[in-house]
Amino acid sequence: MQPKVSRGNYYAISFGAARTCAQSEKLNVSVSPESGTVPMQTIYSSDGWDLYAWGFQAKRSEVELVIHNPGTDDDPACGPLIDSVAIQTVNPPRLTKYNVVKNGDFEEGPYLFANTSWGVLIPPIIEDDHSPLPAWMVESLKAVKFIDSNHYSVPHGKHAVELVAGRESALSQVVRTIPGKTYSLTFSVGDAADGCIGSMMVEAYADRGMVDVPYESNGIGGYKKAGLQFVATGNRTRVVFLSNNYHMKFDGSLCGPVIDDVLLLSVRNPGRKLL
Repeated sequence: MQPKVSRGNYYAISFGAARTCAQSEKLNVSVSPESGTVPMQTIYSSDGWDLYAWGFQAKRSEVELVIHNPGTDDDPACGPLIDSVAIQTVNPPRLTKYNVVKNGDFEEGPYLFANTSWGVLIPPIIEDDHSPLPAWMVESLKAVKFIDSNHYSVPHGKHAVELVAGRESALSQVVRTIPGKTYSLTFSVGDAADGCIGSMMVEAYADRGMVDVPYESNGIGGYKKAGLQFVATGNRTRVVFLSNNYHMKFDGSLCGPVIDDVLLLSVRNPGRKLL
């Protein structure tokens, strides 16, 4: 596949994939000269089909996209199936005076297919140079899910992120801070109205600050606001969100709490109540 792109721009590839054999545990995705690995060992959906995203920066105006199975299966008929490939421009978010966190509302992200209700998985990006979810990193063994308000309940705007793999599904961003300054981190925690039922718990970390946010989900939507204050100890501070518990829907697909509206600002009067 040789799509035409704009040199220097950032893009996110979305594609559907399914395993046909237990050995097919990863895919290589390359857009010359960049390449990365998308793990497929975990099946997140109930029917075996998952949508994945992978990001790149175009080095030329016409690139070659290759999705390759690097494995060698005992059965030559084995191998992952690929379907529904799309490429979408993603705009690098800029810092604003209203939020130290970039893309805190998750409005910039990969393409979501209109005829599917699965959302798109953002896999661990330790092999990738560019995230398909701009400014955010998945620093864990499992993916997080990028969802939209057309198919799910979203606290605000069009998009949010669902933490679908418990403590193995961590979302983070490194932000600029001023040492010694007090900051307020606020965010929304909810459920996607996808039938994910149970006692959820989101852990949020920022520098030495940490908060547990419980959320009782009936699987029909809803959210609550949460937050914490911390004093920055360096010029860079890592903000991390993860789900404390593992959740599964009745059909066997993985699910979890939703994160949205991440806002980080300096505090003039430390100690005031956040919410």
